[in-house]
Amino acid sequence: MRLGTAISDVLQAQRGSLFPWAPVFLGAGIGAYFSLKAEPNAAAAAGLACVSLLFCAGALLRRPLAFLLWAPALLAAGVCLAYARTHLVAAPVLDFRYYGPVEGRVAAVDRSPTDALRLTLDQVRLDRVPPLDTPARVRVSLKGQTGIPPPGARVMTTAHLLPPQGPAEPGGFDFRRHAWFKQLGGLGYTRVPVLLAEAPGSEVPVEQLRRRLAQYLQQQIPGETGGFAAAVTAGDRSGVGEETLTALRKSNLAHLLAISGLHMGLLTGFVFAALRSLMCLVPWIALRWPVKKLAAAAALAAGAGYLLLSGGNVATERAFVMVAVMFGAVLLNRRAITLRAVAVAALIVLLRRPESLLSPGFQMSFAATAALVAAFAAIRDGEVALGPLWLRPVAALVISSAVAGAATAPFAAAHFNTIPHYGLLANLLSVPVMGTVVIPAAVLALCLAPFGLEWIGLRLMQWGMDWILWVARSVSGFDGAVSHAAAPGPWVLPLLAGGFVFAVVWQGRLRLAGLLPAAAALWMWTMAERPDILIAESGGLVGVMEAEGRALSRAKGQGFTAEIWLENDGDPASQPVSASRWAAELDGLPVWQGDGFRIIHAPGKRKLSAASSCKDRDIVISTVTGSSSCLLLTPEVMRQTGSLALTRTGKLLTARDAAGERPWTGWQPEGREIRRLRQLLTGAGGQ
Repeated sequence: MRLGTAISDVLQAQRGSLFPWAPVFLGAGIGAYFSLKAEPNAAAAAGLACVSLLFCAGALLRRPLAFLLWAPALLAAGVCLAYARTHLVAAPVLDFRYYGPVEGRVAAVDRSPTDALRLTLDQVRLDRVPPLDTPARVRVSLKGQTGIPPPGARVMTTAHLLPPQGPAEPGGFDFRRHAWFKQLGGLGYTRVPVLLAEAPGSEVPVEQLRRRLAQYLQQQIPGETGGFAAAVTAGDRSGVGEETLTALRKSNLAHLLAISGLHMGLLTGFVFAALRSLMCLVPWIALRWPVKKLAAAAALAAGAGYLLLSGGNVATERAFVMVAVMFGAVLLNRRAITLRAVAVAALIVLLRRPESLLSPGFQMSFAATAALVAAFAAIRDGEVALGPLWLRPVAALVISSAVAGAATAPFAAAHFNTIPHYGLLANLLSVPVMGTVVIPAAVLALCLAPFGLEWIGLRLMQWGMDWILWVARSVSGFDGAVSHAAAPGPWVLPLLAGGFVFAVVWQGRLRLAGLLPAAAALWMWTMAERPDILIAESGGLVGVMEAEGRALSRAKGQGFTAEIWLENDGDPASQPVSASRWAAELDGLPVWQGDGFRIIHAPGKRKLSAASSCKDRDIVISTVTGSSSCLLLTPEVMRQTGSLALTRTGKLLTARDAAGERPWTGWQPEGREIRRLRQLLTGAGGQ
C-alpha cells in the first residue's frame, strides 16, 4: 500500500507531463519487434493485439494507478504496429541474378554513392519473370548516360539486377530491411541507353512539376549551386555531385541539403511572420480578423504545398507533421512549441511509418527538436537573460546551434562514424543565410513569377547558396575538420536514447538520473571491440584487424564494402593504404594465420587454381565456384549466411546469426560447407 502511494505521489508530480511518454513506449515496442531474431506468427501477433486492447481497457478504469497500464499497452501496440506494417508492404524480391530487358515507369531519380544517376522504376516488367514474382520496384544505375527521362515516363533498357544485399558485416546496416519497406525487389545497373517507351501521362502531375522546376532552376542557376537549389526546393538531388556532398557532410551542413525540419520550419515561419505582419499593417483587418490564425492557416497550406513539391519523402513528411502540429496548436489557442507537440508529431510519424524509428533522420530530428524545446523552456522558466535586446537573436542562434548539435552528435557519429569539429562554426555562418536570404528569396521568386520577374528572387537565392557552399568547402578543408568514431555495439543507442529521453521529459531533479544510462552507453561505446576478421558475402574481400588498423586483402575492387568496414572501424585510411598493411602471402595470395586455422583469399579462377597447395585446416575464400581439397567458401555458399566475422581464436558470427530469420532476410538453408566451417572453427578453439 505504501509503495502504491509513493508511486502515485511521484506520478502526481508529473501531472501534465506524462503524455510525451506515449511515443517513447510505442517506439520501444517497435524497436523490440525489429530486434527479434525470428518473425512472430500471425497467431502470436493477434494475441499480442488482444493483450494491448485489454491493457488499454484497464487503463481507462477509474482505479488507482490504472493509467500505468498504458505503458505495456503501448509496448504491445508498437510490436503489433511494426508487424502489421512489415506484412502490408510485402512485395516480391528477386532471388537470382537477372540480366535482360527491364521495362517500367520512372518513379524517382537520384544519385548513387558512386555519383551515378539512377532510376527507381515501378510497374515493372521483366522478361520471363511471372507478374506474381516481379518486384514492385527496381532501381537501376545509369553507366555513362546523361539524359534523364522525366518522371512518369515508361522506359526500357537491358540491365543487370540483383536481390538487395545483406549487411556488409554481421550486425551492420541491413539494406535488405531498408529495401523491404521501400518495396525495392531488385537493384542493378545498365550500360546501354535507356529508351523512352511511352511519354509521361497525367497520373503523376506533381512529379512532372517537380522535375520541370528542378530543370528550370539548374538552367537559371549554373553549376553545383543550381543542383543545390533544385535539392532544396524540389527535393531533386541528382544535380549535386559527390564532392559537394562530401564537403557538406564534413562541415555538418548536409542537413541543409535534405528537405527536413529546418527548411519546413523556415518556410512556414517566414510565411506566418510575413502574412501576420502585413495584415497587422492594416488596422481595419488587424482589429476585426484573427490575423494570427489566418497566418497560421496560410503557413500550414504553404507547408503542405512544399511537402507535395519536394516529393513527400519520409524526412519531409516528418517535418510537415511537426509544423502541422505546431500551427494546429495556434489554431486551437494552445501553446505551439511544447514537448506535447513534439510527442504528437512523433506518434503520427510512428503510426504512419514505424520503420522510421530505425532511421538516423528520425532519431536526429526528434533529438534536436526535443532538446531545443527543453533548453528554451528552461531558459524561459528560469527567466535567464540572453543579454541586451540587440544581442538576443545572436545568442538564440548560438544556443540553438549548440544544443541541436550536441543532441544529434552521438546519433550522427553512431550512424555515419564521423564527428565534424567545426560544425557549430559552419552552421552559425550558414543557417542565418538560409533563413534570411535563401528561403525568403525562393518565396519572392514564386510571388514574382506571374510577372516574369522571378529572376530577382533567383539571383538573391543564388548568392545565398553560393555563400553556403563556400562555407562548406572552406570549413571541410580545415585541418582536423573531421574525426572518426568506431561503430557502437547494439545496446549503445537504445541506452543513450533512453537516458536522453528521461533527462528531457521527466520533471524535477530526478531527471539527472538520465545521465547514468547515457554515460553507461558512452562507456560501452568506448569499450566496443571490432571483429578481428571480416569476410564479405561476395567472397571478394577479407579484412583483418592489425595493430595499425584493418588490413584488406585487395587494393581495388569491393570498394563499397571496404569503405563500410573502415568507417565502422573509425579508420580514415583509404582502401589502397589498408591493403598495404597486409603482410603475409602464399604463392602470391593474401593469407592470414589464426589459432589453429588459416584463411587464404583467392578471388577469380586463376587465383583459385593457385591455392591448390592449401592444407586441411585452411579456409579458402573465392568469388568463383571451383574445386578444392580445402574448405572453399564461394558466393553461393556465403549466400546461406551472409558476411562473416571471426575472432583470432575462431569464434564465428554470421550475418544470419545477427539478423535472424525475418521476412526481408531470405536466407537459404545452411549447407555442408557451412557446417564444415563451424566444425573446423570449433576444433580450432572457437565456439
